[in-house]
Amino acid sequence: MDAKICGINNPNTLNYIIKHNHPPKFIGFIVNYKKSRRYVEFEKLKKLINVEKKINFVAVLVNPDENILDKIKNLNFDFYQLYDVSPQKTKLIKEKYNKKIITALTIEKKSDVENYKKFESISDIILFDSKGYEKSLGFDHKLLKDVPSSITKMIAGNIQYDDRLEKYSKITDIVDISGSLETSGEKDISKINLFLENIKRVKNED
Repeated sequence: MDAKICGINNPNTLNYIIKHNHPPKFIGFIVNYKKSRRYVEFEKLKKLINVEKKINFVAVLVNPDENILDKIKNLNFDFYQLYDVSPQKTKLIKEKYNKKIITALTIEKKSDVENYKKFESISDIILFDSKGYEKSLGFDHKLLKDVPSSITKMIAGNIQYDDRLEKYSKITDIVDISGSLETSGEKDISKINLFLENIKRVKNED
């Protein structure tokens, strides 16, 4: 099981994660969702992610328009994580910008989960998230039990950094975490370290 740490917005935290002995596979940046306190304005984002790394950088985008997509097209991103984007538009974005795609589905009930079928042929990863967006709400992970193992799954929504993460390894390939790594609204290095050590332990047990 791999990890994604989302909502990074300052260079010190980013540098710590990149240089960690057990770094996550993905780091996410909030590119156009201004309601999130983790949103990074474009000029700052450009400087922030202009670093050497062996980790996948993910642009988190909510219903992005062409203006923002053109602005970020040459930045150091490997994946676009798309919320509220139709299958048709997802396909166009993938082809035009030549990026890997994480399709984010917000989940409340079983029928929300079934939407993955519309995206499975276009997306590299399907993220099953809560309806809370920036609020770190949870949802019933049992709803994912019928999603086939051929789908690369990521889950988010109120996952705690000190949870017994092995309970997720049966239902997902990647855990995505943001809010629980924060203290007083800022990413906390000690919590990030505990989370990454926790992920490493689960990987070793697998």
